[in-house]
Amino acid sequence: MAIFDWISRRVFKSVHGNNLVYNTCWEDPRLDRVALELGPDDNVLVITSAGCNALDYCLNGCNHVYAVDMNPRQNALLDLKMSAIRNLEFDDFFQMFGEGRLRGAAGIYQRHLRDELPAWSKAFWDKKIKWFDNPSKTFYFRGTSGSVARMLKMYTDSVIRVRPHLDALLEAESTEEQKEIYHSQLRDKFWSGMMKFAMNRDTTMSMLGVPKAQRRQIENQYEGGLVKFIQDCMESVFANLPIKDNYFWRVYLNGKYTRDCCPEYLKEENFERLKTGLVDRVSTHTDSVQGFLEKHDGTISRYILLDHMDWLSDQYFSLLESEWQAIVDRAAPGARLIWRSGGLRTDFIDQVQVNRDGQIQKIAPMLNYHPQLAEELHQKDRVHTYGSFYIADLSA
Repeated sequence: MAIFDWISRRVFKSVHGNNLVYNTCWEDPRLDRVALELGPDDNVLVITSAGCNALDYCLNGCNHVYAVDMNPRQNALLDLKMSAIRNLEFDDFFQMFGEGRLRGAAGIYQRHLRDELPAWSKAFWDKKIKWFDNPSKTFYFRGTSGSVARMLKMYTDSVIRVRPHLDALLEAESTEEQKEIYHSQLRDKFWSGMMKFAMNRDTTMSMLGVPKAQRRQIENQYEGGLVKFIQDCMESVFANLPIKDNYFWRVYLNGKYTRDCCPEYLKEENFERLKTGLVDRVSTHTDSVQGFLEKHDGTISRYILLDHMDWLSDQYFSLLESEWQAIVDRAAPGARLIWRSGGLRTDFIDQVQVNRDGQIQKIAPMLNYHPQLAEELHQKDRVHTYGSFYIADLSA
């Protein structure tokens, strides 16, 4: 098993170290807004991912959003979005990031977007801006997760040929209608032996951003293992939760958003709010959470840690402890943290120790959890691919 784990880690590192992984965020900010209770004085740290949610938190009224990611390609995507907000009109902006395709993108980029990008982002988009101007492949079929989405579209459209049923499901007016379509037309066809085989491969999971440690949590905690977990998650999304405003799965299945079903930053009224100054409250930082916090002079009152602690919990526990030390050192009074996990429960947080007031202490007694609120929100999650959701306040 050790050699297979080593290979899996190498594959994951190769994927994440050399590619844009996320072309859109896969965490539901509707839940986050309730959980975070953002106010005008809040300084927010979020792992960048695709930057959609960093812009969402900004729209929700906070002082500043620090978008931090070790993968510079993820920050380059948010940098491009912010430049486009400042320099494009809404129709072009929506074509670019809503439909994932903007005719003449290279020329528009050269004339209007390139000059204000940071050096690394400029070099990246000099090579990749063509992603936005391809007649056969939208931007949302780019990056590693986008490649999986494109293969999924080929599978649904050309292999099992259920596109009409998918379209009908996405336009369903009720969960009863969704349930009928999913169970009678989609479920059994979709979950073929081929699909189960693909979903059980480390390479597929790495392209989707799921490391071995997270996969192991699911397999150990969920009856039926990883494939059954994914099947049940998809049933919740397509049969049990309202699909009409689920822009996460719409873009994954269609390669584009619609104006009625899209992230908040892609709505015209919010675009104008960002354009008139709010976007200046967002900054990108290519660093680890620990590295950013150790360099940061101020305090952070809200932390959005996504699911990356799952990644550190297995082989990099010392880095997890160092990160928590940095969080404790830079946390403002009353700081709140939210995070997600692939597992149904996380016990590794309880083992984390930090130095506080000159004493080595476990972090667990310093965290005041809100389990009832977290569970209520988790059940409404439109993405529905995580096993659990956590909200905690750090005691003074």
